[in-house]
Amino acid sequence: MTEIPKVDLFVIGGGINGAGIARDAAGRGLSVVLCEKDDLAEGTSSRSGKLVHGGLRYLEYYEFRLVREALAEREVLMANAPHIIWPMRFVLPHSPEDRPAWLVRLGLFLYDHLGGRKKLPGTRTLDLARDPEGAPLLDKYTRGFEFSDCWVDDARLVILNAIDAAEHGAIVLTRSPCTAARRENGVWRVTTTSATTGETQHFEAKALINAAGPWVSDVVTRVAGSNSTRNVRLVKGSHIIVPKFWAGTNAYLVQNHDKRVIFINPYERDKALIGTTDIPWEGRPEDVTADDAEIQYLIDAVNRYFKEKLTRDDVLETFSGVRPLFDDGQGNPSAVTRDYVFDLDETGGAPLLNIFGGKITTYRELAERGMNRMEKFFPQMGRDWTHAAPLPGGDIAGADFEAFRETVKTDYPWMPPSLRRHYGRLYGSRISQIVGDARSLDGLGRHFGGTLYEAEVVYLVEREWAQTAEDVLWRRTKHHLHLSEEQRAAFTAWFGLAHARAA
Repeated sequence: MTEIPKVDLFVIGGGINGAGIARDAAGRGLSVVLCEKDDLAEGTSSRSGKLVHGGLRYLEYYEFRLVREALAEREVLMANAPHIIWPMRFVLPHSPEDRPAWLVRLGLFLYDHLGGRKKLPGTRTLDLARDPEGAPLLDKYTRGFEFSDCWVDDARLVILNAIDAAEHGAIVLTRSPCTAARRENGVWRVTTTSATTGETQHFEAKALINAAGPWVSDVVTRVAGSNSTRNVRLVKGSHIIVPKFWAGTNAYLVQNHDKRVIFINPYERDKALIGTTDIPWEGRPEDVTADDAEIQYLIDAVNRYFKEKLTRDDVLETFSGVRPLFDDGQGNPSAVTRDYVFDLDETGGAPLLNIFGGKITTYRELAERGMNRMEKFFPQMGRDWTHAAPLPGGDIAGADFEAFRETVKTDYPWMPPSLRRHYGRLYGSRISQIVGDARSLDGLGRHFGGTLYEAEVVYLVEREWAQTAEDVLWRRTKHHLHLSEEQRAAFTAWFGLAHARAA
C-alpha cells in the first residue's frame, strides 16, 4: 500500500494569491503542496490590466488604507522583480465635465504621498497644447496631469512565485483539481485528480488554504464540505488590444462619462492594451468573454479623447477576466472594495483559511499576513522573509534593469536586440538557463518565428510546468501576439508531437 504523503500545508488555487502563499510558506520551512485545476495563472491572474498600482480611483471611495498599502507594495515589488515590473508614466487629460481639476489634483497629491514613494517621480501638471504628451489628444483637452505607476507581466508574476515555492521545496501540481478534502482525526485528507491522466493523488495536510479566487465559495462548500458567512461578487473586466496609435512610452488614463476610468497602455512594444470594464457576472468564471457592448464601450472611451479614431477593425484581440471581489454589500461594481478578507475555520483542529478578494498589487502582503494567521498552528515556522527577497531572475544589481541590459548585451553579443530584450524581460538573471552553451542563434534550436526558439520552449516545459502550446504562447510568454496565424498553427502542431514523444 502506497504511503500517503504528509505535508504541513495544502494550498488550493494556482493564481497569484495561491502561488504567493505557497512561496511564503515554503520559504518559512513548511512542507507545501500547491494544486491548480488548470494551468498556473489561467484564470483571473493572467487577465488583469497588468498594473502594479495603488488604485487612484479607490481614493474616491475613501479606501485610503488599501491605497496606502498598495502604494507601499508597489515599491517592494518593483525592487524584487525589476525584470517583469517597471515604472510607467500615465497622462490624465482633464475633462471638466467629469471631475473638477482641484479634486483630481488633490487625489494625485494623496497618491504621491500616502505610500512613502521613494523611487518613482511624482505628479506634474501638463500643458497639453504644448507638451508632446498632448499631441495625440483632441485639441479641446488643454490641461492634464502625469503621474507614476508600474507595469507588470501578470502571468509571469504567478509563475515566478510558483518557481520560488518549488525551489523552497513545495510540490506544484497543475491541471490537478482538488476533488475532495475532508477533516479526519485533526488533519485534512486531500485528493487531487489529474485532468490530463485521470490519476488520483492523496495527501494528508495539517492545514488547508483556499485561494481559489472566483471558485473560492465552490471549494468551501463542494470540496471541503465547510461553510462560510462570507462570499465574493464576480465582476467581469474586459480588455481590447489594438495597434499602438501614439508616440512615446507613456500610457494614458481617461475619465469616462460614467465616472469610471479607462487605461490605455503601451503593450508588447507596438500595441496598446485598453481596459477595463466592470460588469456583474453571474455565469461560470470559465465562460467569461468580452461582449460587443464592452468592446464598443472601450472604443468610445478612447475616441472621446484621441484624434485617431478606433473602429472594431482595429481590435486585434480581446480578453476578459472575472475578478472575485469580496462582497461588501455595495451595489455599484466599481465601488466594491478591492481589499481582501480572511475567513479562518478551525473546526476539528484542522484549520481552513479561506481568502476572499484581493488584487495583484497586494498579493505578497496578503500571503505574508495569511501565513502570520497560521502561525499558531505552525509555531516552528520561520518569520516573514519575502519583503526583501528577489523573485527568480530578479536578483539584478540595484534593481537597475537598464544596467542589466548592457550586461546582457556584453554576454550575448550575437543575439539580436529584440531577443535580448525578450529574454531579459521575461527571465532576468536566469537567461543562461535558457541559452546554455549556445554561441549563435543556431544553438537555440528550431526557430518558430518572432523571438521564439526551441531552447525557450524546452526551458518552459522543464522548469515552468508548460504542458500545451497555449501555455507557452499565451501565459509564459506573449509570443502569440507576434506570430502569424500560420506560425502559431505550425508551432502548435510541433509542440503536440514533441510533447507526445516526450510522454
